[in-house]
Amino acid sequence: MRFLKSDSRLLGVLLVLAITQLIGWGTIGLPAVIGRDLAADLGLSLPAVFAGSSVLYVTMGLCAPWLAKAFARHGARKVMMVGTVVAVPGYVVLYFAREPILYFLAWVILGMGGSATLSTGAYIMLNEVAGRQAKNAIGALMLVTGLSSSIFWPTTSFLSGHFGWRGTCLVYAAMLILVSLPLYAFGAPRRNIVTDGGGEAAKPSEAPAIPRSTFNLVVIAITLNAFVNFGLGAVLIELLRAEGLAPAQALAFGSMLGVIQVSARGLDFLGGGRWDGITTGLVAGTALPVAMLLLMVSEGATWAVAVFILLYGAGSGAMAVARATIPLVFYDQAEFAKAMSMIALPLNLASAISPPLLAALLTQFGSRGALGLTLVFSCVTVLILVLLGRRRPGVVAAGVV
Repeated sequence: MRFLKSDSRLLGVLLVLAITQLIGWGTIGLPAVIGRDLAADLGLSLPAVFAGSSVLYVTMGLCAPWLAKAFARHGARKVMMVGTVVAVPGYVVLYFAREPILYFLAWVILGMGGSATLSTGAYIMLNEVAGRQAKNAIGALMLVTGLSSSIFWPTTSFLSGHFGWRGTCLVYAAMLILVSLPLYAFGAPRRNIVTDGGGEAAKPSEAPAIPRSTFNLVVIAITLNAFVNFGLGAVLIELLRAEGLAPAQALAFGSMLGVIQVSARGLDFLGGGRWDGITTGLVAGTALPVAMLLLMVSEGATWAVAVFILLYGAGSGAMAVARATIPLVFYDQAEFAKAMSMIALPLNLASAISPPLLAALLTQFGSRGALGLTLVFSCVTVLILVLLGRRRPGVVAAGVV
């Protein structure tokens, strides 16, 4: 907990972001709980209902580069306030939806708001407060946000049971206005508070510019891992069933994944500042291809499935932290917001594309098709992380001297 002792203001910022990120990620998880109700009322197939989430991620990705200048010029607080206001009409449009056009329009609006408020904005705000020491704060935040589905799935079920899914949309719109917006307005920092040195306001870095090729490697590694994690997370139960598990067994194993992922994030958080995002990524990333190879050669043995869930859950959980913190290794406060906004485009597009693509591979070629592609992507990610480890600013500087 050294990062809290070194700057007590982080505790208040983390509390604000923990609440608002839980609300943000939890509320957009509506289809997971009320998907069949949405399909019945709107005359859509269930896959079409879940395509709303893909529209959300694509919109978030397309909007992210446009927000880079806004984050740099106005700071995360103002951008996230505006994003919250933009997202509210999305739930109102969803409430009034009677046909597919309004349904998908609602997800476009929610994606526009989410690009400013979900994850990227939170990481930028923490970087404004803590600079390159924000890794542990991001890890702490991800411990909480990893529980969003555990909190909001039953919440959505309860609200839908009492007010219907349309009423639930209005409740969530009100939650953004009455809870998230005031927290950003009165609880979030107004601008860069401290620097990496903890003293004066942030100044442009005099360090050598990071080569474009290094940024490209960061983008590729993060995007490939996002494809693997989001895709496998979406099709995991069907993947286990394709391995020969009974539906109840597949559900039982799949339900363990979230707990293992959060536990892995906790272990990384407890490590304090002893390692950076690249080290986390190398250790966690290596576990993923090992898990996939084991599942591919085990022919559905129960013990192998259990080990797969353990390795994949731990690896994917820690890699989520690595995806958010690898840019901290290379970029200071002045460049971090721009870098994260640019990375958000391919990351969100990968998140949108991977579930349907892996589902298609699963349908056409069985579990080996989906596992084969994710195995290749995972191995390439590890190789890129090895290259990035050699390009750490400290390592390069030492080589020059």
